[in-house]
Amino acid sequence: MLHIRNHLALTVSSIATALLIAQPARAADAAPAPAPDAAAPEISEKLNEIVVTAQKRPENLQKVPIAISALSGAALQERHAQSLLDLGDGAIPSLRVDPFFSRPSALIINVRGIGVLSDSNQPARDQGVGVYIDGVYLGRPQGLGTALFDVENLEVLKGPQGTLFGRNTEGGAVSITTKKPAGKFRMNTTIGAGNWGSYKAESHIDLPEFANISVKLDGIVSHRDGTVKNSLPGASDFNAYDKRGLHGELLWKPAANFSADLSLDTSYDATTTLYQQYISAGTGLTGPSTTAVVANVLPALNPLQPTRVTKAIVGSPEQPGIGRSDGGRLTLEYNVMPTLKLKSITAYRELTQSQFDNGSVATSMSIPKSVATSATGDTNFAFGRYSLANFRQNQVSQEVQAIGEIERVKYQFGALYYQERVQDNAQAFNTMKFTDVAGSAYTYIPYDLSGQSMAAPVIQRASYVRTTSIGVYGQATYTPPIAGDIAHLTVGARYTNDKKAGVLFTVNGAAPIVPVNGVNVQAPIALNASWSRVDPMINLAIDATRDINLYGKWSTGYRSGGANSRSLTYARFNPETLSMFEIGAKTEFFDHRARFNVAAYTGAYKNIQVDFSGAYVDFTVNPPIFTTRTTTNTVNAPTTGRVKGVEADLTFKPAPGLTMNLSYAYNSVHIPATLNPFPIPNSGGQYITVPIPIYQTETPQHAASGAIDYEVPISGFTLRAHLDGNYNSGYYANGTDSNYDTATRAVTYAQPKGDSAFVVNGRLALTDFDLGATGGKLTVAVWSRNLFNEQHLFYKSGSAATGIQGFFNDPRTFGGEINVRF
Repeated sequence: MLHIRNHLALTVSSIATALLIAQPARAADAAPAPAPDAAAPEISEKLNEIVVTAQKRPENLQKVPIAISALSGAALQERHAQSLLDLGDGAIPSLRVDPFFSRPSALIINVRGIGVLSDSNQPARDQGVGVYIDGVYLGRPQGLGTALFDVENLEVLKGPQGTLFGRNTEGGAVSITTKKPAGKFRMNTTIGAGNWGSYKAESHIDLPEFANISVKLDGIVSHRDGTVKNSLPGASDFNAYDKRGLHGELLWKPAANFSADLSLDTSYDATTTLYQQYISAGTGLTGPSTTAVVANVLPALNPLQPTRVTKAIVGSPEQPGIGRSDGGRLTLEYNVMPTLKLKSITAYRELTQSQFDNGSVATSMSIPKSVATSATGDTNFAFGRYSLANFRQNQVSQEVQAIGEIERVKYQFGALYYQERVQDNAQAFNTMKFTDVAGSAYTYIPYDLSGQSMAAPVIQRASYVRTTSIGVYGQATYTPPIAGDIAHLTVGARYTNDKKAGVLFTVNGAAPIVPVNGVNVQAPIALNASWSRVDPMINLAIDATRDINLYGKWSTGYRSGGANSRSLTYARFNPETLSMFEIGAKTEFFDHRARFNVAAYTGAYKNIQVDFSGAYVDFTVNPPIFTTRTTTNTVNAPTTGRVKGVEADLTFKPAPGLTMNLSYAYNSVHIPATLNPFPIPNSGGQYITVPIPIYQTETPQHAASGAIDYEVPISGFTLRAHLDGNYNSGYYANGTDSNYDTATRAVTYAQPKGDSAFVVNGRLALTDFDLGATGGKLTVAVWSRNLFNEQHLFYKSGSAATGIQGFFNDPRTFGGEINVRF
């Protein structure tokens, strides 16, 4: 269901009809900005070639037998995408990017429904989609929401990439390439402002080459006030951000066949959490009420908020979570001969992330109480659970590559060493409580974050992990001398060894629990685990004609094993794996004015990592008893799951200056029913252990994206217009159902599914105004994200007892900007 305002329905309908086009796989087709020192380019009648580096070398996307979607820096600009989170609107249908719960500082990234099923923010857990910037793997979901520096190209490689990219790429890889120093003076500066108090300034400066050294400097500042007002004086509003960063790069070319590229960057990201709304009351609940005759009433403050709000019901403590990311990279390239390049990528990164999350203040007050049976009712009921966490990580990596060709063989060989050290701690406490029976008045509970008083919250979870991974890989493509060289056979494999060594110090505010000889012992628990893995790949590509390329590919990938730091026993789990077969076609026609790419895939999904939470059962006594401590264990699903889907991308240029795109993805993931490791006793005291259904999260079954780009030269300037529309059919945010019958384990309240959505973005720009003798060019633009202020609940959760809670998508944002290029 699309939540479009009635008076805009006809407008949206006409736009949706026109948007039979696609955004992905169009990197250079989005009318990229002209070079700063050039006149406005002549508008081509044909589609531009898209160059990608999915196989560690620059290649035409149409010739690479892999399902890839690409967005250029210009395409990101057209969407006003300032971070990876902005791709959550569905620009690439097979890619899902969402905040983890209410926290935009940590991102969930899924490709083809594979990547994150549960909480991957813990030190000993990993995501299933790898994110790379200039060839450097970013090991944590924290920090992925920082502002993007001057992007040249963003590629989404779909399906397992275990051979060339290694661990934690079973769903795919997101590879971002930034613009390199140009060696001559250039400046590209943009300033802008918009609603919700937003502003942005960024500048990219290239210095003239000296002593064979080229230097590039990048700086960016981006700000937005909160979209949900918090009335507590001194507290932050919800859904606000401050992002800024600096980047410097030095490219040294002492000889024609050698280069050294040194890059240093620092980023700051301060974000407040989203605001969770209580959408509907549970079965049989009523409210508000100020009487003591109705059972299960809601608080008199009436927290029901079924539509997107701009002001929180109550003022609550809230402050930004601060993320800082710093790092350096040294890339060496040596062209030993025209047919052989040696490459080294050395990198070190540090990340710190704090979390201050009171985004569920409204829903935490709305747990129903039975006023009829209790004289105290809501009195002293505590709510406003403030979830605080501190996260620190550093990583070092070294990769070496040999890329070349011998006669009819093209090859890539390499080796990678990666080590990261991660530690975290977390605490949670209530900040508010009701002061009357009906829940119509409240007060604040004193607390001290400095730890200097008895009211200071205690650390409730703390752990440390060191992960070491070593990989060796090779891939070769052979073109046999048959039928005019139309066939290309690629084979490859990667060997990886992972080791995780760590310790869980605290969980639920105390030491973990380990039964030893029939006695519960509380003490820190160590993790010492290792896994070895070989990921093969085979690909057969056929050039049916010069413009029609067919391929069939089999590949594998895996997500590393680990341990759950919410588990009282620090229970470890094994890696999950994906083996996928894919067929595809890449075609161009109408004299390179149209491009149509399609892929279909199916795969076996094994040892899927599934989370279960429950009360800790003490089995050291007979009969076993439930304790007051909760625990979350990650288990591997018992049998093989399946994935399947179809993706199609169409790009069409019917006239000079007009480009239309349409892309569609069907994704289906089946996860086997899995036993809950925390059995629930029935009325007779017997433990019922029946496998329960598992939902794949962050995966709409149907998704589509379309865009129109139009440019036309006008006397003295060029008009550029962009409009895109993005649809998804809704998806689950949690992997298991909410309630079960304690006797039969039958589902009594099924997991709610998020709303379907259709979000439109647009940009209109007047470009290439000549700045006279300066040689510069001026661009003036206006933009909007969620142009029609569509609203949908992308995240839904709840149960029969508590009703439905959820997070709405961002409201309409808009603004204007001025760009000057020299």
